[in-house]
Order: sequence, then structure tokens, then C-alpha cells
Amino acid sequence: MRRNFTAVTEFVLLGLTSTQELQIFFFALFFTIYMVTVAGNLGMIVLIRVNARLHTPMYFFLSHLSFVDLCFSSNVTPKMLGIILSERKTISYMACMVQCYLFIALVHVEIYTLAVMAFDRKMSKSVCASLITVPYVYGALTGLMETMWTYNLAFCGRNEINHFYCADPPLIKLACSDTYNKELSMLVVAGFNFTCSLFIILISYIYIFPATLRICSTEGRRKAFSTCGSHLTPVTIFYTTLSFVYLRPPSEESVQQGKMVAVFYTTVIPMLNPVVYSLRNKDVKEALMKELFSRKLLSINK
Repeated sequence: MRRNFTAVTEFVLLGLTSTQELQIFFFALFFTIYMVTVAGNLGMIVLIRVNARLHTPMYFFLSHLSFVDLCFSSNVTPKMLGIILSERKTISYMACMVQCYLFIALVHVEIYTLAVMAFDRKMSKSVCASLITVPYVYGALTGLMETMWTYNLAFCGRNEINHFYCADPPLIKLACSDTYNKELSMLVVAGFNFTCSLFIILISYIYIFPATLRICSTEGRRKAFSTCGSHLTPVTIFYTTLSFVYLRPPSEESVQQGKMVAVFYTTVIPMLNPVVYSLRNKDVKEALMKELFSRKLLSINK
């Protein structure tokens, strides 16, 4: 039960650094990354929607991954850019809880979308729709449960969050009430879901790799391994960085280290996913060239 003596109505986000010169550099860097993220993920969603060749289960799931990445980055980056520019680097208590909820929900949607993407590609539209619904529903419920644990913490003293967004570890360190239940819940939920989703991916690849090796043509094997590489690259980076932050008890040292690592899974990975899947995928490159070429021809004919 949340205590009545909670006095904090807003938090101060300390951000990545207090050095003025570095703040200008970070603003330019993360603004560029965010613009590339928005353009890349929106472009991927539109391309998959308009090109009939990409209307397959693999690209259906990829369009949802792009959507989640766009939401994931938009939940963190605009506020981070705002606090870099602003002298008053505050976020209201409720806005902090909302950001917390969206972060946790979207993380779970992402890890299970990555797991679903490892399934057999030969499935009907109804099966695809059912499979992709599970991560969204599960993520929303998990986010709600974990955010309620955070909401029940009492904040009655310091209100400075050593981070650039409202993350659980620094909030736990800031609380002035007992944090045992929240810490235990965070570790158990993170450990269970990371292990479970990775187990799904591992089982899928136990079947995928032998099937890939049985492909007769060199081109077919190359394409299959390229697809696997495109999937495993973001999986490896995303899980490694998240595990580093959420699978250990919060401390002053782990919070500071986690803040640096969080840059990768909140800003860099959402930008890299569409780049990795497009540059390593012949179908996406050909579809993009076809759409650009056809539109260029239409504009010339007009």
C-alpha cells in the first residue's frame, strides 16, 4: 500500500552529464539518432505495407518490431533531449510513472516479438495475428504490475534521479520506504522473461540451422543465414545490455554503469534494427529500390 507521507510531486532527471560542452554534443548526437530512428522505422513500416512482395509472416513481424522500436525510442529520447536543453530538468510524478509503465511494457513486447520472429515463417495471417497479439497483451499487463510496485514506493526526501529517464533501479535507490518487494519483483520478472524468450529463440534455431544446412543451393543458404544473422544481431545486443542493468540488485555503482549502458537499448538499438534488417536483406533492398524507382518514373511521366 502506498504511504500517505509521500511528499515528492516531481523528480529531477540528472541526465548523462552536467558538463555544458558535452550536453551540446549529446543533444546533437541523440537528436540525429532519433531522426534516423523515426525515419528508418516509419520507412520500414510503410515499405512493408505498400510492397506486396513483403507481405509474408517474417515482414509482418518485422513491421511490428519497427513499430515497437519507434514507440520505445519516443518514450525516452524526446524527454531526454528536452532536459538537455532546459534549465529545469524535471518530470512530474505521474509522468514518471507513465514513462516507467511504457518502458516496461514495450521492453516485454520487444523481447517476445523477437522471440516470435524466430518461429517458422510458413503460417497463415490469422496465426500471425494471434502470435503478435500475445506480446502486446502480456507486455501491457507486466508493465502494469511492475509499475504498481514502483507506485507503492514512498518518495519523501531527495528527488534527483541519476538517469536520463524514469528507470526502476535509480527509483529504487531514491525511495525512502522498504524496497524489498520491488527489487525482488524486478529481478524475478526480468530473469523469467529474458530466460523464457531466449529459450523460445534457442529452440527455434535448433530446428532452423539443420534445415538451413539442408538447402541445396548456395544462394538459398546464404539468404537463410543472412536472415538469421539479421535476427540474432539485435537479439544479442538488446538482451546483453538489458541483462546488465536489470539482472543485478540496484546500487550506486550499478545505477551509474546502467545509465551508460541504457543509451544502447533506448536509443541505439531502435535505430540499428531497421538498418540491420534492410542492409542485410536482399528482399528489403530490392523492394525499396522498386518503390523508389516506380515513384520516380511516375513523377517523370507527370
